[in-house]
Amino acid sequence: MSADRPEPSSPACLAHEADDAYMGYATRDELAAFLNELLEAERAGTGVALKSGQAAAGTRFADLLHDVHHDEARWCAMLLKQLKALGVPASTRIGAFREKALAIESLAERMAFLNRGQGWVVKKLREMLPKVRDDSLHRDLTEMLQSHEVNIARTNEALKAGG
Repeated sequence: MSADRPEPSSPACLAHEADDAYMGYATRDELAAFLNELLEAERAGTGVALKSGQAAAGTRFADLLHDVHHDEARWCAMLLKQLKALGVPASTRIGAFREKALAIESLAERMAFLNRGQGWVVKKLREMLPKVRDDSLHRDLTEMLQSHEVNIARTNEALKAGG
């Protein structure tokens, strides 16, 4: 090297060997806690959408709640798969959101509450996605985020139009 340029202290070619936390990514433990937190929330959402869908039979909300229930169950399965890939046990709990939501008698108000829960998941996903290094997990979480955004928009439209 010339005297004008100092020699780098660590070669760039070794960056791929750096620890995830050092590189700004979530650690395995952080990912496990995050995925389990989402799993508990999605389980709660599955129960709320199922019960609400039954209550909505014959209304314009029925198909939407069926779709939301299907999506929530789909994301539970994905989260279980990703937890297994990480080699960590999956939580068996259901989020407290379920009981709070089911205590709301008005179907429209319950759907609005469910939508706020979907919004919480969107917020959490947006915070975590930049910290996810694994391509498969990143892809799955991105798809989950997009699905939740679609469900939020659909629910907002349905609530605006009325039952």
